[in-house]
Amino acid sequence: MTSLSIKKQPINRYFHLPSILAFSLAISACGINPVTKKREFQFVSQEKEISIGSQNYSPARQSQGGDYIIDPELTIYVQGIGNRLAKASDRPGLPYEFVVINDSTPNAWAMPGGKIAFNRGLLYELNSEAELAAVMGHEIVHAAARHGAKSMERSIFLQGGMIAVGIGAQNSDYGNLIVGGSQLGAQLLSSKYGRDAESESDLYGMQYMKKAGYDPAAAVTLQETFVRLSKDRKSDFISGLFASHPPSPERVAANKVTLAKIGAGGEMGKETYAKKVKHLKATKSAYLAYDEGVAALKKGDTATATKLAKKAIAAEPREARFHELLGDVAFTQEKAPAALSYYKKAISLQPNYFKPHLHSGIALFNTGKKKEAEPYLKRANELLPTAPGHALLGQLAESRGDTNLALQHYQVAASSNSDIGKDATARAMRIDFPRNPNKYLRSGVVADNRGNLFAVVENSTAIAIENVKIRVIKYDAQTGRAISQSNLLPIRGIIEAGKRGQVGAEVRIGTPEEAKVYKVAIEAASLVK
Repeated sequence: MTSLSIKKQPINRYFHLPSILAFSLAISACGINPVTKKREFQFVSQEKEISIGSQNYSPARQSQGGDYIIDPELTIYVQGIGNRLAKASDRPGLPYEFVVINDSTPNAWAMPGGKIAFNRGLLYELNSEAELAAVMGHEIVHAAARHGAKSMERSIFLQGGMIAVGIGAQNSDYGNLIVGGSQLGAQLLSSKYGRDAESESDLYGMQYMKKAGYDPAAAVTLQETFVRLSKDRKSDFISGLFASHPPSPERVAANKVTLAKIGAGGEMGKETYAKKVKHLKATKSAYLAYDEGVAALKKGDTATATKLAKKAIAAEPREARFHELLGDVAFTQEKAPAALSYYKKAISLQPNYFKPHLHSGIALFNTGKKKEAEPYLKRANELLPTAPGHALLGQLAESRGDTNLALQHYQVAASSNSDIGKDATARAMRIDFPRNPNKYLRSGVVADNRGNLFAVVENSTAIAIENVKIRVIKYDAQTGRAISQSNLLPIRGIIEAGKRGQVGAEVRIGTPEEAKVYKVAIEAASLVK
């Protein structure tokens, strides 16, 4: 048999490729960087920049551990320093926001549009308000100088207007389970700035410090400390701040040059800082116990995890994460009632953190209380969309016969690079494939040596198919219009994944060129159960 052509039908790439996020662009040929005053190509407008930051700020905080709410005065203090520096920046009009994240990893990050966060763990390591201002000024420059927007613009230029989203949420068991629009936030957090961007943030950050009344010498001593810690390979810094902001002797030297130009002098604020972080540092041992408990649970040591969680609670009973850990222990032990009780306590202490809502929903679903699970899963997805949340909501919708809603949930969950995503892909296909088989199959015609035409269907899915029915349509070579079609033709038997099935088209051709006017339309097909 002589092969002529196999037409590849449009395939729903949602199920076959990593999730790709496209966003609208406000394009201008070039613009002036508001900080460096240099001309540069600008594809992301300020409006879009602010919109991206606003939309992703909350989900990004969720993915990093949620807000630190135990000491609201500390957050107010951090916000005050941030606002003071923002006024001294080159873009004081950005809608800056500053929060403290409930994570022990020393880290800080900035999103486009002035959305900035500091991990609780970084505040342990600083010794003065000026040092905090040094880190704060650095992050403000990242926002003011459009470093996040420029990273996206590079991706746009290199990838033809599309950004391939890779998930890299730090310190999050749900790093590869974040789905939907929140994937962009995870991508922004995992991005590393180039050396030029880091140098710019050091330079202008020190200038902002000076203008705001802080002693820029703190930026030099802080970088010297970071260099020393990087040589010591301090693991928490390596996985946090140093991963995205690597220190170096060159940066220290550059900061010294800047200091010589702008001059030392200004507020250090050691006593004020010590007072403001007093409660934070007093409870550090509780969070250390919690972190060790989380690590123990990951190793399957539920006894140690329980002991450490209770130790943490004794030191700081108001912290929702500590009660949540006891819930995770009970969840691991398949003690759903106990887990739900602990999660309820965690939710009462911090209602706006996704994880106890999600785990409550999973626990209820697994024990057959599916109706009760639904509001928890919905609330979890409102806070941070995840593959488990959408996958289970898909199953609930499907069980009610609402296949359209189920398909929507499965399609979102399918974008996760995880076993849950793979299962959601299969569930989505089982709903969508019978409706739209042409999305998933290749089809075309071939002819044997005697000119007999055959319709061929190739199964490009990962699941065997059957009950395939096709029509062979002939088109006018000049107008492209259909001029005739065959009766409905069945392809007998099962077509395994990656294999082909065929049926005679009841047509005979004289030359291979004649086959080009014939196409195959797949009218029906079903997945093998």
